[in-house]
Amino acid sequence: MSSDLPNQQGAGPSDAKTSFPSAFWFANLTELFERSAYYSVASWVVPYLGMLGLGEYWPSVLSSTVLWGLVYFMPILSGTIADQVGFKRSLLVAFVLLAIGYFVEGAPVWFGIGEMHMEVASEVWANGATILMLVMGIVLIGLGGSVIKPCVSGTVQKTAGVRATMAFALFYMTINIGSLMGRGTSWIIRTNFDLSYVWGVGVVFSFIAFVVVLLKYKDPDDIQSGTEESEKKPKKSVGQILADMVLVLKNPRFTFFLIATSGFWFLYNQVYNVMPLYWKRVLETNPAVDVYTMANPFVIVAFQLLITKIFGKMRPVVSIIVGNVVVGLAFIINVLPIFLAADIRADFWDLAPIASVVGMATVGIVAFGELFAAPRAYEYVGAMAPKGQEGLFLGYVNLPVAIGAILGGPVGAAIFNEVMCKGAVERADGLLELDPHQNALGWGIFLAIGLGSAVLMLAYHFWLKHDMAKREQQVD
Repeated sequence: MSSDLPNQQGAGPSDAKTSFPSAFWFANLTELFERSAYYSVASWVVPYLGMLGLGEYWPSVLSSTVLWGLVYFMPILSGTIADQVGFKRSLLVAFVLLAIGYFVEGAPVWFGIGEMHMEVASEVWANGATILMLVMGIVLIGLGGSVIKPCVSGTVQKTAGVRATMAFALFYMTINIGSLMGRGTSWIIRTNFDLSYVWGVGVVFSFIAFVVVLLKYKDPDDIQSGTEESEKKPKKSVGQILADMVLVLKNPRFTFFLIATSGFWFLYNQVYNVMPLYWKRVLETNPAVDVYTMANPFVIVAFQLLITKIFGKMRPVVSIIVGNVVVGLAFIINVLPIFLAADIRADFWDLAPIASVVGMATVGIVAFGELFAAPRAYEYVGAMAPKGQEGLFLGYVNLPVAIGAILGGPVGAAIFNEVMCKGAVERADGLLELDPHQNALGWGIFLAIGLGSAVLMLAYHFWLKHDMAKREQQVD
């Protein structure tokens, strides 16, 4: 870290070698602790809400539709507010909201307001106070998280200078290191205390992030304010942002792109929705969900640079299609233990039930699909945007994630409960004995969604190619 002045887009070769400013590094450090907080609880949200009596559907709705929906949809508005009041103030408020939200989620168990059962029942039995606290906590975490995203990524963009590719690679790496750190800490805490204390981990990491922002983080706009090269962009009102959103969605190609790519994020969402349900309600009474889902960030940290080097020249649309196929195949492998193993709960080398190990492989393969699809989406959105509207379109690149999450909660829960668990028999230990064919049918539906999304992306590619050909003819 050298100076606090960011590299400018017009910097020369010597400037390109200057180290990133301190604001860049402290923004990434902030992201590290925020992601550690979130991923300390992410794998447990659905099982935890079910164990506190919210039934078989509401946990998925709250975790995916409400929490993920807020985190990935609200930045369109929260980013506007952050531009108005400054990133630093926005981050401080966001971490207060997060700390309160994580605390409120654990409070029903800590203060005896609610009761946590080891099994997840199909009906809602929680008392009103518990339900109110759990819903309020989820909303606060979602609102706080929606502010973090535009502030931190905005800081990275403003301080990256001519090295945006390297800056965002470091940023993405930081996210997944935080994910590993959060899940590992969560496992240590819950195995030494109980599951509710993973929310305490979220509180602690949020507090640490708050301190980092308060003492070390500098708003990039404040750093640039005294330089001649700094250029203040006109700030938009919430009304203008909503008007821009309508403008963007009037573009039929972009709307089709949102629909096509949301299928990938629908399936990605099931890593934190259906997979924890399957582990908790079918395979194990006390599954190591946080450890199993560590396969996702581990794969990304270990293989991101390799995948980029080998497949970086692949056309973006082809890469996104490959990602959709991969994520669909990731889920269908769960049929293997159903028909090849005498007992899907039989231990695999004394590590875990064989079906749990295959589920962990699913999470890892999904990460490979993410490496192919997620980074290339930014490049592809830029390519599809009309000239002069690139920034506007890139501002909505997270909308497919929001769409996939909003639909992923209730639809994923329906596939699990109404398809996979159809005709299931409850065992003496509280686990469900599934009909093998119904179980396999559920995983097959996820495969069909992945392949269907790939077909939609392919159709979109030909649409775009045809449109570009027409434009070239008009120019000629």
